[in-house]
Amino acid sequence: MIEGRESEGVSRKLRMGMVGGGPDAFIGEVHRKAARMDGKIEIVAGAFSSKPEKSRQTGMELNLDPKRVYGSYKEMAEAEKALPQDERIDFITIATPNVIHFDVAKTFLEAGFHIVCEKPMTFNLEQAKKLQQIVKQTGKVFALFHNYTGYPLVKHAKYLVDTGQLGEIRKIITEYPQGWLITRLEDTGQKQAAWRTDPEVAGAGGCLGDIATHAENLARYITGLELTEICADLTIFVEGRKLDDDVNILLRYNNGAKGVLHSSQICTGRENDINIRVFGSKGGLKWVQENPNELFYYPASGPTQVLTRANDYLCDAAQRGTRTPTGHPEAYIEAFANIYKNFADTIIAKMEGREPSVLENDFPTVNDGVKGLSFIESAIESSKSGQKWTKMKS
Repeated sequence: MIEGRESEGVSRKLRMGMVGGGPDAFIGEVHRKAARMDGKIEIVAGAFSSKPEKSRQTGMELNLDPKRVYGSYKEMAEAEKALPQDERIDFITIATPNVIHFDVAKTFLEAGFHIVCEKPMTFNLEQAKKLQQIVKQTGKVFALFHNYTGYPLVKHAKYLVDTGQLGEIRKIITEYPQGWLITRLEDTGQKQAAWRTDPEVAGAGGCLGDIATHAENLARYITGLELTEICADLTIFVEGRKLDDDVNILLRYNNGAKGVLHSSQICTGRENDINIRVFGSKGGLKWVQENPNELFYYPASGPTQVLTRANDYLCDAAQRGTRTPTGHPEAYIEAFANIYKNFADTIIAKMEGREPSVLENDFPTVNDGVKGLSFIESAIESSKSGQKWTKMKS
């Protein structure tokens, strides 16, 4: 019997639930829009807030059945598991502050549901390793939302490296400057600033956990290289803040390449300028998220090339992640949607009793989550240490 398909055939939409993403949330609605984009997913249930009345408010706004809008994630897991297989959710998206990611994921995995989770995956590395084991034991599909890996030209950048067009990778520079926390915004009642700067909710890293992890993941996705040692300098510039708001790290990779990672939330005037430059023995590349439909390729033996989205010369993964013709920009929500698309197709493959393809499996997983928490804790240890280099935690 094929899981979840015995009465419906293979054409139905996957049923999505959400934990978090209620009123005043930023990322929840982005997830919902992205999940719906390709017609593979519909949201049918949720526990959108720790306050039941706010959860009900979001459920009404989404026109959900009131019986499928819950006051807590535990209530939701129990109720959905009790429903007939052809009614219950297939997966949940966790769009809460970091502190409860582990508990929510563990609860739903053990109840038999697949997981999409915002990053950082858990509150600390110990929880991340435990969650990795639970995913392995349950056999469920787990997607971690490093959404920048969803851009078509990021996928083509990975292709350039994988096919040897850059040669041996020697230098990796990643940056993620923002300026929104140049003042004590967390003291004004701004919800997003408040929890991201609270160590009891966000975890041990401020800017480090919030956005530097994206820069680290982007470099690892494109190059396939792993960090071996780091030399980190974390700073709190805004007086009275409890977590870092500026990150500067020197990097050593497992092939001998060297790197620099700069991430900050006190760079005045900067918005969301994550970018990467990779240089090898045969060529280099540059991609900038605020202009995501162009990829600069620097071959050693020829002129600079500006590669653009939706052209036939791009790799299969980039083509798969493209929805509109050349000259019609695609960006942030579409990158989110590409992760949902591949995640959904991987679940469908499992339902059909087949192995998902390499392209379908192209999304960050629980293993990326463990590496992200290793990066956070190693950077904090390095910054506090008097020695120059710190080995990555394993």
